[in-house]
Amino acid sequence: MVRWRLSTIAVCCAVVVGLSAAPVAAREQERDRGDDQATYLALGDSVAFGTNPLLDANNQANFVGYPEALARKLELRLTNASCPGEASGGFISLSGTDNLCRPYRANFPLHVSYKSSQLDFAVAFLLSHPDTRLVTLNVGANDFFALQKQCSFDPVCVSNGFSGMVSTLAANLQTIYGRLRGEAHYRHRLVGLTYYALNYSDPVGVGLDLAVNQVIATTTLAAGGRVADGFGKWQTVAMKSGGDSCAAGLLIVLPNTNPRVCDDHPAPLGRDLLADAIADALRSGGDD
Repeated sequence: MVRWRLSTIAVCCAVVVGLSAAPVAAREQERDRGDDQATYLALGDSVAFGTNPLLDANNQANFVGYPEALARKLELRLTNASCPGEASGGFISLSGTDNLCRPYRANFPLHVSYKSSQLDFAVAFLLSHPDTRLVTLNVGANDFFALQKQCSFDPVCVSNGFSGMVSTLAANLQTIYGRLRGEAHYRHRLVGLTYYALNYSDPVGVGLDLAVNQVIATTTLAAGGRVADGFGKWQTVAMKSGGDSCAAGLLIVLPNTNPRVCDDHPAPLGRDLLADAIADALRSGGDD
């Protein structure tokens, strides 16, 4: 695969209703799950959303991402504010760099309805839900995809722009974490999820993944968070199939393809491994 793509998936992009109150839909979702569970806010892109190109996007309940798997595993009340195609700039501001989140929101429902940026929603949600004990984030892959589009997929252009894109991602993640910790006064468990590779035997794709994952890890740790090793969790399984995440059953298989062709999004096995990676990070860090 010499697809200049961030073969990844992971960390949570917060979709924001504004600085007033959290959306009614989010409150109803939590109320339905009872009052004896801690609240979990998931933020991110299509990986957190549970995107599956084989399902009807008009019904958001069709999509089950790693946050749903994790919430079941840990018995948490979930609000999943992720948005397919969310890049870090668009996560911060509705005028920021976007891949596909804004057109998706204009045409299809999210798990939670809001009109602001994902970050503004997250801040408002945390201020109005002081019982929140876990926030997860995966964002960064769509920054790379946006760069590809800006370059019309010219590899030389992408290579020349990659360093600047990574620097911008680092600055945006610092802004995101800074507002969650500062403005929202969130002091509990914060987890950044690293992206997986589509093919662990492809040095170009893996190199891109590792560069983005390093930014995720560094900024998450600096914010007092924990890093969930989504990359490594998938690698262990993929290497049993020559490093191919599609052959290993980690990605959604597209119908009527021979040889098998996969979408870039996790199949149930891949989704559950990402949830396991976050659970591992939580166990290793103790309580907070």
